[in-house]
Amino acid sequence: MTAFKLVLKKVTPQQLFMGSALIVNGGNYLYNLLLGRLLGPEAFADAALLVTLLLVLSFVGMTFQLATTKFAVLFSGDSWSAFKNTIYKYALIFGLFTGVVILTFSKSLQVLFHTQNHWMFVIFAIGIPLYFVMSVNRGRFQGKQEFAKLAGTYQTEMWSRLLLTFAFLWFLPVQPGILIALGIGISFVFGLIPSDLKSIKLFSKNQLAGEQLKEVWIFIGLTVGYELTQIIINNSDVLLVKHFFNSVDAGLYASLALIGRVVYFVAWMFVMLLMPTVMQKQKDGEPTAPVLFKYVFFIGGLSALIVLTCYLMPETIISLMFGKEYISVSPLLWQYALATSLFAISNIFAYYFLSLNQYAPVILSGILGLSQVLLIIMFHNSLAIVVQVQILAMVILLVAQLLFFVFKNSSFNNEIKSI
Repeated sequence: MTAFKLVLKKVTPQQLFMGSALIVNGGNYLYNLLLGRLLGPEAFADAALLVTLLLVLSFVGMTFQLATTKFAVLFSGDSWSAFKNTIYKYALIFGLFTGVVILTFSKSLQVLFHTQNHWMFVIFAIGIPLYFVMSVNRGRFQGKQEFAKLAGTYQTEMWSRLLLTFAFLWFLPVQPGILIALGIGISFVFGLIPSDLKSIKLFSKNQLAGEQLKEVWIFIGLTVGYELTQIIINNSDVLLVKHFFNSVDAGLYASLALIGRVVYFVAWMFVMLLMPTVMQKQKDGEPTAPVLFKYVFFIGGLSALIVLTCYLMPETIISLMFGKEYISVSPLLWQYALATSLFAISNIFAYYFLSLNQYAPVILSGILGLSQVLLIIMFHNSLAIVVQVQILAMVILLVAQLLFFVFKNSSFNNEIKSI
């Protein structure tokens, strides 16, 4: 026990968060894999739709999280207190509005995505306000670099969703989509642990100064724009395949997407560490490019390894993870992994620029995100074509991000030498 305590003392908060994030990503992966094996391709299509909606929600929630992270670094004292109350109010109002919209159009969503019922959307909508409050909590922990608490909120959300969902599926004779939505909704409650909501005063008279409020709104607006492009790029393919293809093909594609996106989920861990580090270094007048290069090197190496593995043994991977029912999409696995890897690397650049208040990459990502949607709408004769047009869009996006970086950094070569 003494030796264990000594080891823990040597672990930095950042290392603790990285270890926790690996567990969370592993748990989320296990959640999806078990759903795929338990439900089969056709029923898994509905489950994958809910998981995709959860990812969409996470990108929207990231707007609140990143804004809170940024201003937790920049603001202090009364300014921080006023901002904290304001951002919680914004998150709650937006969450209620979004939930009401999904509730109102739940039956239309059932028709659009060919699901078995609309109640899964109703249940999902009820939990949305909690998710945005949880996102602000995470931004507070991230900005203050309280990585132990940040890790805790991800752990409580993941484990509650995993355990409750399969308990429901095992014991309750109800349509799976409803039970999965119920598990997701309840996990948002657990995701509020830990939190300090008692210190929040939604109707406090303490307000941000005009210039500060303007700065907040500009950042939120631009971040919303970027996160919207993230939603389009990362999730439009699954949603469009669910619309254009039959349930079996949609389920097969969902399994492909889940395996191929592993590199993106790992890249997300580095983004959580990248942003507050870059913001603090900029605030202190220190060079920021070496931090970017370090994370691009990590993600690039990991991406290459994953793509190579998917190329060499696709049938083995799909058979082990989902079963032989899904093996027909194995030839596309390495291609999807390549598309996701290109996106993950360009994403590191984009969040780096966002940390430095350089917003041109938001426009670049938006253009490429819309082009990806249009390409899939125009070319969807087969799942292979859907994957290949995404590779094309992501190659263009990464090249554009690299050119922008070179253009914006006149000291590019000097900073490389300093690594």
